[in-house]
Amino acid sequence: MPPPSVPHVPYKPFNPGVPADEGARQFFETLDQRRSCRFFSDQPVSRETIEWCVKAGSTAPSGAHKQPWRFVCVQDAATKSKIREAAEAEEREFYERRANDQWLDDLAPLQTGPEKPFLEIAPWLIVVFKMAKTDDGGQVYYLNESVGIACGMLISAIHHAGLVTLTHTPSPMGFLGEVLERPAHERAFLLLPVGYPASDATVPELTRKGLDEVMVVV
Repeated sequence: MPPPSVPHVPYKPFNPGVPADEGARQFFETLDQRRSCRFFSDQPVSRETIEWCVKAGSTAPSGAHKQPWRFVCVQDAATKSKIREAAEAEEREFYERRANDQWLDDLAPLQTGPEKPFLEIAPWLIVVFKMAKTDDGGQVYYLNESVGIACGMLISAIHHAGLVTLTHTPSPMGFLGEVLERPAHERAFLLLPVGYPASDATVPELTRKGLDEVMVVV
């Protein structure tokens, strides 16, 4: 017997208080200031701030509304140190053995390397796990798509709060589940250090693709 239908309620649309094109432009101008930052201040960030950011990420759509994500928020210094140690070990393997020459050439202008001090300096690490099944063993759908959308919304919320982050994806990421003692059905998807930028923080001077390169109207 199929489960009962979810009741529908009247939709209450968001009103930005300005015409749609102006609201879209304002949102773009906010997000256009977002940059991936590798230089963090140790200035504290309140748990409440992180909670609001996670709540924003949790508003994402998901396949059959299964919400197959878990946001593990780390502030404990000893745990952050363990994560950094394991992440840097994987990164050294990447730079010394796993990455091909083209990949290393593409990374070279960005001046990245295996050292990840931000994993200890940033006041928070948010490790996003994707759930291969629900906690009660149920099926999930469009797993990567759902969690990817949630991560994008989380990153936007972090930026809107006046904070910075960096999408860190050491590979393989299995050590995160071990360090954080997560169950087997949770698999690490993304690691986000979160905090304020260092007072002397710099970012690469990059340009984004123009609209004509990313948008096609048919």
